[in-house]
Amino acid sequence: MPYQKLQPESLMMSYGHKSGMARGAVKAPIYQTSTFAFETAEEGKDFFELAYSLREPLNGETPGMIYSRLDNPNLEILEKRLSLWDDAESCAVFASGMAAISTTVFEFLKPGDVLLYSSPLYGGTVHFITEVLTRFGIQVVPFYYDQQPEAILRQLKANHQAHRVAMIYLETPANPTNALIDIEAMSALARELSDKGRQVLTVVDNTYMGPLWQHPLQLGADLVLYSATKYIGGHSDVVAGAALGNKELIGRIKVLRTFFGSMASPYDAWLLTRSLETLKLRMEQQARNAQRVARFLQVHPMVDRVHYLGLLTEADGEQWRIYKRQCSAPGAMLAFDIKGGEKEAFAFLNNLKLVKLAVSLGSTESLAEHPATMTHAGISEEVLAEMGISEKLVRLSVGVENVRDLIADIEFALEKAAEVLEMEAVG
Repeated sequence: MPYQKLQPESLMMSYGHKSGMARGAVKAPIYQTSTFAFETAEEGKDFFELAYSLREPLNGETPGMIYSRLDNPNLEILEKRLSLWDDAESCAVFASGMAAISTTVFEFLKPGDVLLYSSPLYGGTVHFITEVLTRFGIQVVPFYYDQQPEAILRQLKANHQAHRVAMIYLETPANPTNALIDIEAMSALARELSDKGRQVLTVVDNTYMGPLWQHPLQLGADLVLYSATKYIGGHSDVVAGAALGNKELIGRIKVLRTFFGSMASPYDAWLLTRSLETLKLRMEQQARNAQRVARFLQVHPMVDRVHYLGLLTEADGEQWRIYKRQCSAPGAMLAFDIKGGEKEAFAFLNNLKLVKLAVSLGSTESLAEHPATMTHAGISEEVLAEMGISEKLVRLSVGVENVRDLIADIEFALEKAAEVLEMEAVG
């Protein structure tokens, strides 16, 4: 059967690895080497010409291995396999999600450009955009999930910024509120803002949905980014990031990655390749667990509101319509507003046993955190309020544990939070 007829989960076992090149090894070995030997000086010249884009490849010619800062067999295998999930032409893997974000943004933005970005975003991304990019003369403009593209365009024109927008950066669903942004609509806005010789790129951080539940490239986005630490790695034992898109854009990103030195190591690439073999199994189990946890929380007396895509209904209007158009499942990330405030939220978190009190997400173990004082701690109270992140909000990343055990753990912690709420009312 031809490879192109197989599904990604089938190809994760062997795609990109030729066992004959590794003495018959079924799994790719770790190529723990910094440098590679050339057969001839002429070959070395050819490799460098391609690596530095000094000429176009001839007759399907591909760059050879030179140095692991440029490429490595483990990195190459990982990038080929990761591309399959999003049906992307090319992929670049990095040492972290923030390395993927920063390298991508710096490649395509220059002083004087405007970056239009959705809010809320992951706290680290917010800091990078608002505190780092602005040092380089890049103007940054936020927008929110309930703003329509037409209104955003009018605002940009009124502020004389429309002609300077170079990138629209989205994170959808939003971290941590699960608010959805219409990728197709924002991609159409990017095309409207583009002109001859100037393409406005749509870049989507797809970490929350992983490579399984949402495919931004198929919805009109130019680039999709991941913190590969999360669902792709899935075991809390590796930090990495990835960018995917067409060959031209990823080729530019890879050149800058070479000079930033921000590629993933051979061992980390090998770990991620291993994790891709179980990605679909893990993510599907996590989604099943999350749906049951969300339904439990929805009716619990200590919970004011649950933010979870699987609870959206037609009554939610545009959010429901976006979800049905661009997501294939509700995912495994949820948040909820606990009754009370920070004290009750902390009491809940402090009394969890099975669920770990930690940041990050997407791993086999369930994790809980308090965004306002943890992942989004560096953001002002005013901006947090605009984002919908209050002291009542708790974020949950649901893992693969027995779901009855998870619910029992959460129920016990909520009972302890209820005791704190009662004492607050009395005292």
